Amino acid sequence: MKRRAFLQSTTAATSLLALGGLGLSSFATASSTKKITILHTNDVHSHIDPFLPTDGTNANKGGVARRATLIDTIRKENPNTLLLDAGDIFQGTPYFNFYGGELEFKLMSKLKYDAATIGNHDFDNGIDGLYAQLPHADFPFLIANYDFSNTIMDTHTKPYKVFVKDGIKIGVFGVGIQLEGLVDPALYKETVYRDPIETAQDMSRVLKEQEQCDLVICLSHLGYNYSYPDKPSDLKMAAATKDIDLIIGGHTHTFLTKPTVVKNSIGENMLVNQVGCYGINLGRIDFYFDTDKNKAANGKSIIV
Repeated sequence: MKRRAFLQSTTAATSLLALGGLGLSSFATASSTKKITILHTNDVHSHIDPFLPTDGTNANKGGVARRATLIDTIRKENPNTLLLDAGDIFQGTPYFNFYGGELEFKLMSKLKYDAATIGNHDFDNGIDGLYAQLPHADFPFLIANYDFSNTIMDTHTKPYKVFVKDGIKIGVFGVGIQLEGLVDPALYKETVYRDPIETAQDMSRVLKEQEQCDLVICLSHLGYNYSYPDKPSDLKMAAATKDIDLIIGGHTHTFLTKPTVVKNSIGENMLVNQVGCYGINLGRIDFYFDTDKNKAANGKSIIV
């Protein structure tokens, strides 16, 4: 099938991007292409209900029930779907003040999240408060650059997890922001912070070379970009590493209508995405794999 015909057979085809420096001509036929859908949220901040009709710019947007309906519809369209979160699940409405995070984790479990990372506000009830809510989460927390060895969270997170969908191996790992200066040390206690960019390169190497993953995703709570030259961000991490296909970001509440394309350290295309905050948007990235597992992708933000 010619390139034009292939593009017409895919969703939002005008934004289809070849990853890994390969041309779109590497995709032989639409019928032989495997499709993996990645759905994601970040910085939901305990927003369970939709915004009120009187809220102005966010009127009638968001809400867990609406997000659930949207996710169910997409999963029916493509069962080979992962649902991920980039942190700051806690803090922002009275639901957190009253329930301490129990409701947030229970609802995410009902929505069948596959994994999440940890944001700075997830320590707002202290590391003991975060630990106390873990039994309500039927999904793993992935964080590779926080060393919890001397804390109650020891062994309760993983650096990464590998998922298999339709024969495609998907490696997902997490990195978090430096807590010092953002969070009272009494709340995170003896949690040790490791350099996130060095950690990301190590994790992507493990997932690509040892685990033989076809798709590598980073759940990041570093923030999209900063004017400070030495502050780690998603864009800096993307440019300084290789083997990562997608960075799903959080922390800066950056509203992107579609993923940012970044050249990695060896000049290959990869994607960075973030969908703002408060559950207003749901991110969607569709990855297409040909018979040789070369890949292309497109993505967008969906208003909830």
